[in-house]
Amino acid sequence: MQLERLINVLEMTATAGRPISVARLQAATNLPRPTCYRLVQTLNDHGLLDIQGDDGRYVIGERLIRLALLGKSDIDVRRATAGPIKQAAIHLGDATFLARLRNKQVEIIHVETPDDAATAFIHPGLGNRPLHACSSAKAIAAFAEDGLREHILGGVFDPLNENTHISPQALDSEFNTIKQTGYAVCDEEIQLGISSVAAPVKFGEIGVTFSVGVVGYANKYDSAALQEVGDYLCKLATKVEAAIQLCNVTEI
Repeated sequence: MQLERLINVLEMTATAGRPISVARLQAATNLPRPTCYRLVQTLNDHGLLDIQGDDGRYVIGERLIRLALLGKSDIDVRRATAGPIKQAAIHLGDATFLARLRNKQVEIIHVETPDDAATAFIHPGLGNRPLHACSSAKAIAAFAEDGLREHILGGVFDPLNENTHISPQALDSEFNTIKQTGYAVCDEEIQLGISSVAAPVKFGEIGVTFSVGVVGYANKYDSAALQEVGDYLCKLATKVEAAIQLCNVTEI
């Protein structure tokens, strides 16, 4: 009974289309006034409802929105974002990818490649990335709010080659730089001759659980190119964020 009432209050808030007062919720749900106020307070305490403005009206909470975003399947996310990521691969002339945070691991879940069959490019592969070296992981970690950054800094770093950052202090400083520039770089830190750039996909105040990036030959990405590509990926991330929010959750 209690769970059903909580769900009813959430549904009424979600379908209101605008911030709604407790009095309106009480009238819409036919719940006793004290009960409705208690349920709203409980939902607010757990981040499932948030107060908007100073007039005591409520909207769906960021925690609930975050849960809905995390619940979107890889299939739905790939389908929704394939278009803008493909356009980026064609524009940049290199493989462009989407990465996702899951259980304190960052994995590449989708890759699009250029259309020009005569041009060589590097495929980044799929699956988990080195958290301390891959641009996709660093782009997420720099903005993450669930302890991912601390998890990485407290770990043991595998020196993949002489360019890999293995000092927690150096990596922490890099995270701060990423927050300033808006994008992350892997400068031959995983494999010599190969570099990547990635930007976080931000969902307002909800947090960062996705990133978009591009990978290519290192000699193509000098400092000027890195900034240009980084700025481009930040704009792409905005398009990807909108596509993910609009995609529907389906059964796998």
